[in-house]
Amino acid sequence: QVQLVESGGGSVQAGGSLRLSCSASGNTYSRSCMAWFRQAPGKERERVAVIDSAGSPNYADSVKGRFTISKDNAKNTLYLQMNSLKPDDTAVYYCATGYSGLCPRVGSGFWGQGTQVTVSS
Repeated sequence: QVQLVESGGGSVQAGGSLRLSCSASGNTYSRSCMAWFRQAPGKERERVAVIDSAGSPNYADSVKGRFTISKDNAKNTLYLQMNSLKPDDTAVYYCATGYSGLCPRVGSGFWGQGTQVTVSS
């Protein structure tokens, strides 16, 4: 099993920046696929960014050019650098990893508890 704990959420003004961290423990694998998801109240959970087992990132169109996903394999930590934040970015952000090298999806994989990000106008 894998345990994931997010941190770094908080409140920020529009245009500001925030860096989220996700600490992984347990039966971790350094070359696994990991991702950040977010969910606002009343909205579907959406994948924000993913970094595959080879280290290649991909982003949702809504955050492309503003967010950067990265991981530090030595520290078993996943990061999401969020710049130029908008009120529409307000959501609970979750990190996740898939089973045995698979990329995570809603309803599958290992998930953290989430961290709240609030962006004010």
